[in-house]
Amino acid sequence: MFLTITTTGTPERPATDLGYLLHKHPDKAQAFSTSYGTAHVLYPEADAQRCTAALLLEVDAVALVRRGKGKGRGGAPDAALAQYVNDRPYAASSLLAVALSAVFSSAMKGACQAKPELPAQARPLRVEVPALPARGGPDLVRRLFEPLGWTVTVEPIALDTEFPEWGDSRYVRLLLESEVLTLAAALRHLYVLLPVLDDAKHYWVAPDEVDKLLRVGEGWLPEHPEQKLIVGRYLSRRWSLTREAMERLELVRLAEADDSEVEDIDNAVEAETEAEQKPTPLAVQRREAILAALQASGAARVLDLGCGQGQLVQALLKDVRFTEIVGVDVSMRALTIASRRLKLDRMGERQASRVKLFQGSLAYTDNRLKGYDAAVLSEVIEHLDLPRLPALEYAVFGAARPRTVLVTTPNVEYNVRWETLPAGHVRHGDHRFEWTREEFRAWAATVAERHGYAVEFVPVGPDDPEVGPPTQMAVFKAENANEKNDKSVKNEENDKSEKEAKAA
Repeated sequence: MFLTITTTGTPERPATDLGYLLHKHPDKAQAFSTSYGTAHVLYPEADAQRCTAALLLEVDAVALVRRGKGKGRGGAPDAALAQYVNDRPYAASSLLAVALSAVFSSAMKGACQAKPELPAQARPLRVEVPALPARGGPDLVRRLFEPLGWTVTVEPIALDTEFPEWGDSRYVRLLLESEVLTLAAALRHLYVLLPVLDDAKHYWVAPDEVDKLLRVGEGWLPEHPEQKLIVGRYLSRRWSLTREAMERLELVRLAEADDSEVEDIDNAVEAETEAEQKPTPLAVQRREAILAALQASGAARVLDLGCGQGQLVQALLKDVRFTEIVGVDVSMRALTIASRRLKLDRMGERQASRVKLFQGSLAYTDNRLKGYDAAVLSEVIEHLDLPRLPALEYAVFGAARPRTVLVTTPNVEYNVRWETLPAGHVRHGDHRFEWTREEFRAWAATVAERHGYAVEFVPVGPDDPEVGPPTQMAVFKAENANEKNDKSVKNEENDKSEKEAKAA
């Protein structure tokens, strides 16, 4: 992964001032350790007329995979094999942006103790990136950089020069030139826009990324014509973070237009508005709905089937009404994380006696699951291929047969309300399907009829009058054994009466 920054100068303002600005001496080649490899800084040329600084990032592919697991996209926009076979070591991405920030942190802040006057001076700059992923093509590259004062030369890279008929790849060679920007501004542009063009990050995007974006985007992001796209991609399309960033950017814009401080604009909002609580996350609403349904059922011994990282198990443990809680998952890694979350190794003996975690597949019957009051399948069924659902159905409703079964799953009709979810996409890359309300109700009714359960449906989250709630929950309750026997007797009597009538 490679990037060069070049400037030109005069005897009065020598180009080698670039070394002072970057805090890296032109006569030295230096190496810096990063979380994902080694960053090298060297100067291919350095004299009074022309000076070039090069940043070469050698990516440790093994470290990238190990550190990326469980953190968002894991360093690649795709899954499975893409963890090991991808463009991360070769094409400019968030890896290079983080290296820029780490190696040139003082330059990005505009600090230079040796020559304090230099950071504020605009100078001729030429930035070259030989391989840049550009999801959106050359046109998007120009739309992002040209409003910031750059002259942009962008050259698409062919998929294969031997086969021109295959067309261009998603990569481009990028050349940026400017006479009006400071080096600090240039580095801040690159830090934000490289991962925006790649449209992927190698690390989990946490809430503090909003502060980072606004800090680095100060002075140029509030007025950028592609602001919404930049914010959405930089924050990996996390809707809540994107909304927060856009609101704060609007405050900055209003403050600048009114020639006042952001705090003054923010304080002008009425107290009632400030006191408004942020909306409860859907995952929390889902757990609250499940807990309410379990409490209403009177269950004491509960199965969390497909327990994942143990969030629901943790919530159940806080309620003493649940005397035995069992978490089951096919993933040992998820169970390990759940064990750490619950602090099982430090849990008191009495509390530890209430909880068990074990590995198991819901595609097979398991005697360990029999005899429980309730079972929860929260956001589980959509992760199975449809042909495997009958096996899960029998294992849970036929073999284990708890008195109450709660099943939650996304309502695909609600997806149109998610602003950051592209049309036609499911909510998670591992979802094999997502059902409409009618499809889910039909499946649930069939399961209930086949296995002797009654079923009712509960909306989870805001119940939109047009598309319904974001999550749909089915509450299955096993019919009384005596009622089942009465039904069987009545059916037999009816059959007998019909046969006698036909014989007569």
